[in-house]
This record gives sequence, structure tokens and C-alpha cells, in this order.
Amino acid sequence: MSLVASPFVPARGLASPHLQSVLSSGPLRGRYAAQFLAATGAVHEPMLLDAGDGVRLQGVLSRMPGRAPRALALLLHGWEGSVESNYIRAGAARLLESGFDVFRLNFRDHGDTYHLNEEIFHSGRIGEVVEAARDLMTRVDARPLLVGGWSLGGNFTLRLALRACEAGLPLAGVAAICPAIDPARTMDAMEAGVPLYSRYFEHKWRRSLARKREIFPDKHAFDDQVLRLRLRPLTAYFAERHTEYGSIDDYFDAYSIAGDRLAALPVPADILMAADDPVVPAADFGEIARHRAVHLEMAEHGGHCGFLRNWRMQGYAEDWLAARFIGRLERTGIDAD
Repeated sequence: MSLVASPFVPARGLASPHLQSVLSSGPLRGRYAAQFLAATGAVHEPMLLDAGDGVRLQGVLSRMPGRAPRALALLLHGWEGSVESNYIRAGAARLLESGFDVFRLNFRDHGDTYHLNEEIFHSGRIGEVVEAARDLMTRVDARPLLVGGWSLGGNFTLRLALRACEAGLPLAGVAAICPAIDPARTMDAMEAGVPLYSRYFEHKWRRSLARKREIFPDKHAFDDQVLRLRLRPLTAYFAERHTEYGSIDDYFDAYSIAGDRLAALPVPADILMAADDPVVPAADFGEIARHRAVHLEMAEHGGHCGFLRNWRMQGYAEDWLAARFIGRLERTGIDAD
């Protein structure tokens, strides 16, 4: 168990959590991330993974030609993100520079993979992500495995860690950036806060659901009136009709990692959080920081998955991620470089 203050300090004028959050997903950061990844010289191979029960998940394996990797890093994006999200590309680039092979996984119905599976994505689908990771490890000659995730992907990362031993995954450690801890409180925070964030997710989710309906019209016959619902009632609609949970409260509880749920973590879990995050309440982290395997770094600034160092759009989070992964390998004696 540890809780430390982060050394991250943004450049002058970049302290606003909303500026951090918006710029991190904007075109300037996107251009930086794309150029950073291209400059590594890595080779990128799309792969389709067997996630069990006929489910298929798609992702991209990135490797440096002619180099034996330190380990394999699996990266998980946030809700309505993809393998091409700015933070995922920047994180992949830094890890490739640091000696890792990297696999960027698309969740179901993310990254234009709507056609691969009939049923709709929801956040309780951790089992298929674990199975996809198992399939990946049978097909990629790189050991051990480290997993990193942002926002909802951070939540999936921590839940994957809880299942790693049972699944036989050679997991050395995990790292999560602004992970969703208690989904019910996250929903409350978005509704009580600046409307920008709830509107952003509403827009992206409506677009995804419309695309899913277009591909599987006989399976998904919800009408445009449903798609016009606000975030909470829209979530309730799909929790009741398209999940096994039956209600929004039970659905939120199904993927919550609050309370003692992380007490059984079998591997170290590094977490980077910003005290000014406008989406995930920082108060959620005080309780989980007491767990033996959790190592929490709390920054004063950073917004939601921002952590931009300067106006050139260079980020602290990708450097933090690479440093934590290297540190985990060194502590276990796997990597003495």
C-alpha cells in the first residue's frame, strides 16, 4: 500500500482540468501522438483474437523489427475510445521506445468493430477481455505480460488483474490512469459537473449505437427516441434490456471496483490519478489506496486522462506508464537492464 504526491506540474496556462481533458483528446495532441508513434519505426499488425463463446475482438500488435522485447504490454482504451485514441498511441510509442512489444486492444463495438459481434458492448464484459488476453499470449512470443489502461480501460485493467491467476496469464503488474472506481459515483459526478463531459459521451455513444443498429437491424430495433435519451436514462434502458443485470444499479455494481474488491489483487497495481479529474471523483481513491497491492500517485492537476506537460502536447502519463512497467520488471528480477 502506498499513496504519494505526483511530481507532475503542467506548463504555465495548462493547469485547468478542463483544458487538460479537452486538449488531451483534441487534434493537436492527436498529431503529436501519431508522429510519436510513427517515429518509433515499429511494425503494426492487425490481429483478430478469440475471446470465447464465438466472440471476436480486434487489436493491433506493434513491434520493433529485429529486437527481442522486454515484455508484452497490453493497452486498454476508455469508453468510446479505440486503439487510435491519442493517449493509447502516445503510450504505445513510449513503451516501444522503452523496449516493449505492445498490443492495443479494441473493446467490442469500439474502433469500427461493430460488425464482429451481434450483442452490444457493456462494461460487465470483462470475461471476453480476459479470454482475448489468453489467446494473445498463445500467439505472441513475449513474456511476461503487463497491462495498462485509461479511464474505463483502467477499470478493466484492474478487474483483469483480479482474474489473471485463474486465467493462467503471466502477469507481472498493471497500471491504470484515472480508472473508473465506482461507476455510480462517476455518473453522479458527470451529472453534477460541467455538462461538457456528459454531452461528449452521449454523442459518441449514440453514434455507436446507431451504427450497431444499422449493421444488425433485426437484432437491435431501438428507435431514435431511445437514442435521444440523456446519459442516465439511456444507460438504464440498455442495462435493463441488453445486459444480464436487469437494472442500472446492479449494472453499476457489476463493474465497480470500490470497497474491498481490489484487496485480492495478485500483482502490484500502479494508479495515476488527478485530484481535479472532472469525470472520476478523486475521493473514490482514498479507500482503495489502503489495499496491499495498490500504489497510488495523486497529482494536483491533470484533468481526466490529460497530464499534458506543455503546449507541445507531450504527456506525463505515457512516461509514467513506461517507468512503472520497467520498475515492475526490475523488482521481480525479470529485467535487470
